[in-house]
Amino acid sequence: MSKLTHLNAAGEAHMVDISEKPVTARSATAQSQIVLTAAVVAAINDDSLPKGDLYATARIAGIQAAKKCSELIPLCHPLPLSKVSIDLTLEGDCLTVTALCKTSGKTGVEMEALTAASVAALTVYDMCKGIDKDLLIRHTRLLEKSGGKSGDWRAGDIDGD
Repeated sequence: MSKLTHLNAAGEAHMVDISEKPVTARSATAQSQIVLTAAVVAAINDDSLPKGDLYATARIAGIQAAKKCSELIPLCHPLPLSKVSIDLTLEGDCLTVTALCKTSGKTGVEMEALTAASVAALTVYDMCKGIDKDLLIRHTRLLEKSGGKSGDWRAGDIDGD
């Protein structure tokens, strides 16, 4: 069995010591989807959501979430993010949020990207729930990461429906 890095010798949770790790360029991309109702899609397309600009608000929420990740996930290290981008794509009844995070650091940015995608999706829900609460957030996952000791990684195809 491999040693769990977030447990000390006594089996207690602790933050991993990364002080001896080299600084490398790192990036991660995560995604989340929101299945919308016809009424919500119509309001988005008509730019008539009561709470305002869905895309701008979700982007800002995702960026803020990435910056706050270490405050939300107990054992995450605070990171100096060099880039956070949030892309939103509406296809049919599905709004896809894609979050990209980059840093030069001693630990990866996977949790920052996942947090950004998740919070952007929650923001979409919050902005649309006044029209219809029957929305589904699904398929939140890491798509790819690069850098660090474990190198590059890309998600395989899965059927999450």
